[in-house]
Amino acid sequence: MNRFPFRWSLMVAAWLAASIITSANAQQANASSMAPARIETTAIASHDETLAQAWGLHGDEWSRYEQLMRGPLGIASPNLDPLTALGIEARSDAERRRYAELQVRFEAQRVQKELTYQLAYDAAWKRLYPTMQPVHLQDTSISPAVASTDAPGRLAVFVRDQCPACDAKVQTLQTQGQSFDIYVVGSRGDDRAIRTWAKRVGIDPAKVRARTITLNHDAGRWLSVGDQSDLPAVLREDRGQWSRQ
Repeated sequence: MNRFPFRWSLMVAAWLAASIITSANAQQANASSMAPARIETTAIASHDETLAQAWGLHGDEWSRYEQLMRGPLGIASPNLDPLTALGIEARSDAERRRYAELQVRFEAQRVQKELTYQLAYDAAWKRLYPTMQPVHLQDTSISPAVASTDAPGRLAVFVRDQCPACDAKVQTLQTQGQSFDIYVVGSRGDDRAIRTWAKRVGIDPAKVRARTITLNHDAGRWLSVGDQSDLPAVLREDRGQWSRQ
C-alpha cells in the first residue's frame, strides 16, 4: 500500500493548523493594539458627556462648543464659557433664547451659593475676630477689590461689559471727581475681565489705588437689590435702603 497520500494529508493538515493559529494570534494582537485606543476614546466621550450635562447641554451642543472654540471665537475670547459661546453663535432665535435661559438659571444658582457662603464668611469673621475689621489689600495696578468700601452714602455703580451706556456713565462720574464703587454684573469672578474693561473705559489706576474708585465683582449684589431695570444703575445706600440716583 502506498503511504505517500497519507503523508501528504498529514503535511496539509499541519500546514492548515499552523495557518489557523497564526491568523488567530494576529487577530488577537490587532485586538490588543486597538483596545487602548478604544478605551481612550470611550473615556473622552464619557468626560465630554459629563461636562455637557453640568452645563445643561446635549452631546452635539458640546461638540459644537468645542468646534467654535477652535475657531476665531476661541482665539479672540479663549475663556468663554459654553453657554455664552453658543449663545453668541446661535443659529436661530430659538437657540439664542435657550442658551440665554440656561445661563440665567446657571448664574442664579451660582449667585445664591456665593451669597450663602458670604453670609457664613461674615459670621465666621465676627465670631473669630469680633473687634477687628476685615482688611482688604490691593496691589499697585488696576485690580478688582475683594469687597467694596460700603461707606454710607457712597455711590454704587452697577455696570456690565459690552454696554456703551455703562462706559459713558462711569467716565462721567470719574470726570466729575465722584467717589464710587463699581460692580461688574456677569463678570463670573474673572479678575482679568474686569481689568481689561477698566483699562478700556479709562479708569484711573491712581484712583483705584486710593480707593476713590473700587472695582468689584457683582457677586449677586444686583440681584439682591431687587432692581431689575436696565444698566447702568447708580444707587446710593442709606440706612439699608437703596435709592436710584
